[in-house]
Amino acid sequence: MNNKTIFEALSWASSFLVAHGRDENAARLLMQHILQINYSGLMMRMHDEILPAHLEQFKDYVEQHAKGRPVQYITGVEEFYGRQFEVNESVLIPRPETEELIVGAIERMNKLFGQNAKVKIADIGTGSGAIAVTMKCEWPNAVVTATDISNEALQTAKKNADKLDAAIDFRMGDLTKPIANEKWDVILSNPPYIAFDEAKEMSEVVLEHEPHTALFAEENGLILYRKLAEKLPTLLNKPALIGVEIGYTQGEAVANFFKSSFPQAKIEIVKDINKKNRLVFCEIHV
Repeated sequence: MNNKTIFEALSWASSFLVAHGRDENAARLLMQHILQINYSGLMMRMHDEILPAHLEQFKDYVEQHAKGRPVQYITGVEEFYGRQFEVNESVLIPRPETEELIVGAIERMNKLFGQNAKVKIADIGTGSGAIAVTMKCEWPNAVVTATDISNEALQTAKKNADKLDAAIDFRMGDLTKPIANEKWDVILSNPPYIAFDEAKEMSEVVLEHEPHTALFAEENGLILYRKLAEKLPTLLNKPALIGVEIGYTQGEAVANFFKSSFPQAKIEIVKDINKKNRLVFCEIHV
């Protein structure tokens, strides 16, 4: 593969990835990362000769992805809500659908508290810090705390907060323990919610590379929602907002947990464009 143009290198990579059952578009993303250019820049340089060092790196990246390593772990970054976040095998790769949790939370916070009011937000199980950092950037007057049981995840989240100039209090611990004995206005979480018996239906790319502690939970994936619903009543101000991402089949069960703990609250199950459950919001009014 010497003296190849970018176009020729991409053509080889696309065919190679397809032959290994991978998405050929990954080749373009890997090339853009190596050359540090966007899609338009790549299109303009298609017939340029690729440097030997870049070609070797590209070939290595393509072979890694062919073996199943996610593109985001190869490049070390993923975009979320228009910002770049560092990711590695200690954290779940941020998903576009989690952006809907941000959108829904901000919409409801504006109504409950007023635009950019001073509020205390806790992001439970922060992983890469995508939710916590984004909320601080989008709602500058918020005092944001982020928790995780993984020290490695917290170190990654801290790097992202520093890079994006987001002042966040990071705390290590399980579920509500790091935020106990305080009152909060907003609780957000994208907890592990996949039942263990669902593993057989999942992509090996996810199973073999992303942290299982961020994916799977007991009680058919519902245990952390139940525990949150049990623990949060003593930790919330009034008004307050709880927002959680859920699995497609979990809407009613999660809503019922919060109804039990907050009988007077407004509970909403939010569906995606395919009419599948994606989020549950619980608004506690005065």
